[in-house]
Amino acid sequence: MIRKDNLSQENVDNYGCESDEDYRGAFKTNQNFQSSVNNLTEDQSITSETSTRPITEPCEETSGLSPFSFHNENRMRRKLQFFFMNPIEKWRAKRRFPYKFVVQVVKIVLVTMQLCLFAHSRYNHVNYTGDNRITFSHLFLKGWDSYMEVEAYPPSAGPLAIYEKSEFFETIDYATIGYSNLSRSIGPYSYPSSDNTMAPMKLCLYTYREGQIFGFNESYVFNPEIDKLCVSLTEDVTRSGVEVFLKSKDIVVNFSALVKATLRFAIKTVNFKAYGPFSAPDCYKFNIEIIFDNGDHDGQTLISLTADALRLYCKGDVKYVMQSSIDSILRSVLNYFVILICVISFSLCARAIYRAQLLRIQTQNFFWVTYRKPLSFDGKMEFVNFWYIMICCNDVLLIIGSALKEQIERRFTERDSWDICSVFLGIGNLLVWFGVLRYLGFFKTYNVVILTLKKAAPKIVRFLLCALLIYGGFTFCGWLVLGPYHMKFRSLAMTSECLFSLINGDDMFATFTTMSNKSQMLWWFCRIYLYSFISLYIYVVLSLFISVIMDAYDTIKRYYRDGFPQSDLKQFVGSSSLEDLTSGIFQEDFDDFGNDSMFDILKKIFDCCKRRDPSPGPTGYTSLNNKTNISGTQHSQS
Repeated sequence: MIRKDNLSQENVDNYGCESDEDYRGAFKTNQNFQSSVNNLTEDQSITSETSTRPITEPCEETSGLSPFSFHNENRMRRKLQFFFMNPIEKWRAKRRFPYKFVVQVVKIVLVTMQLCLFAHSRYNHVNYTGDNRITFSHLFLKGWDSYMEVEAYPPSAGPLAIYEKSEFFETIDYATIGYSNLSRSIGPYSYPSSDNTMAPMKLCLYTYREGQIFGFNESYVFNPEIDKLCVSLTEDVTRSGVEVFLKSKDIVVNFSALVKATLRFAIKTVNFKAYGPFSAPDCYKFNIEIIFDNGDHDGQTLISLTADALRLYCKGDVKYVMQSSIDSILRSVLNYFVILICVISFSLCARAIYRAQLLRIQTQNFFWVTYRKPLSFDGKMEFVNFWYIMICCNDVLLIIGSALKEQIERRFTERDSWDICSVFLGIGNLLVWFGVLRYLGFFKTYNVVILTLKKAAPKIVRFLLCALLIYGGFTFCGWLVLGPYHMKFRSLAMTSECLFSLINGDDMFATFTTMSNKSQMLWWFCRIYLYSFISLYIYVVLSLFISVIMDAYDTIKRYYRDGFPQSDLKQFVGSSSLEDLTSGIFQEDFDDFGNDSMFDILKKIFDCCKRRDPSPGPTGYTSLNNKTNISGTQHSQS
């Protein structure tokens, strides 16, 4: 049945005409249509062959549509069809240039070029600083040997440590003598002082405020607060020895209360190795620290050396430095280009996300006004483009990483930010390459992988939740029971890594054989524990995990054969053929503010305000107040 109030104020305000002239014409058409309806009896019905919809029939109150409402429905359908088109279809339909696609192509080229250059520089930097740390270990650590330089598994030797009090002072004397004889080194090392004389070394002792042990009668005096005492070791220490020097300062080292001791000094050097035709040598300052770790108080004091590298401005060959500025300028230009293209990409994708939400609100209003039903959750999620969200995230990461890279190359930062910068640039580049999958998804052959992962994701999450609970139980059990007796279970992180390796069939025999034989019960427990875990996860959990993915893959293949399930929104939108794309029906300006520039938007708002009549219309309706806020949500996904 057709109701007299079929053309309501909400229909006119939300889905009105393009101008006041169109509004008056539509209003006059509606008056003629309403007068014809008044001549009908209540049990008469009007049907229209053109009102067929690809969605569920609307409620009884709105089963008949006026010509004006039918026009709005077709206009809304074309708007949504254009919204869900890929860049190729939009080009065919409206000759819309794919700005976002071009920006992503340019971005992936620039970002990959930037990452390759930074990876090369970072590798050289890390390799250079690592080699210098090994050199410093040979020069300043007593007892250091070359077999300690190779990280072997299982380790061929234990950590470097001292066990006697005299070894503590001898190790410090060895470092001070090596520092005083720095000129003997093959490396071009210098002191940080202005006249290249030996700079004072700083020895710091971290001890408990009170720590006396009387083992013969099982008693002690203990205060857990830690005091820090630092003293400068001058060149005279090399002649008298550090023990005599500390006694002259009335400093007595209480090893029962000693927690940690550090010896700090600095060395400057220049790296002559050129990384390119225009690269100049780099100047470094190494802040070296020798650490004596006695925190466990088990009679074994571990010794380690760290060398933090700080890049400095070089004051060398002025002519060569001027020539090498070309390399610095080119790298800076690349960094600024990457930042600029990422800002443009972020702006376009953020604008697309915002416009998609405006179109979602307009679609919800249309469904409620026309069909008296809300838009389903699946229909609302059609307007959420996770690809654009991912692109916005990688743009932010690349902007931060490029800014850090520029600071590193310009020596604006005093701390070593290479690792932080590599994390930002690496994750950003990873997401950029992932974004290419979106454009491959426009082709049926490549879209199978994406759709399979999307279909299997909810089941995988639920499956992994159950599998992780079992995995966590095995992890905590192995860490608790086998930790003291097995080198692969000494910490919670090592236990988890060991179990994950076992799932993938890695190093199984070594895991069984490296168990200590000190406890026969724990030896048997280790066997039962490992056999149970390996059998459960390899033969059961992994097989079920693969079956979940294969089930999703079979479902996607069936969808390709029988058709994909569609939400109410997709049923309303329908599909557009190649003939529709080239027919020119999408050339109509049905998206008033959808893809215009800021200047065009402001011009339209100004013209609309000039033409609009503030006085009420003949039926008491005002002009289309909400038109510019609602109808301008057309959104491009190119």
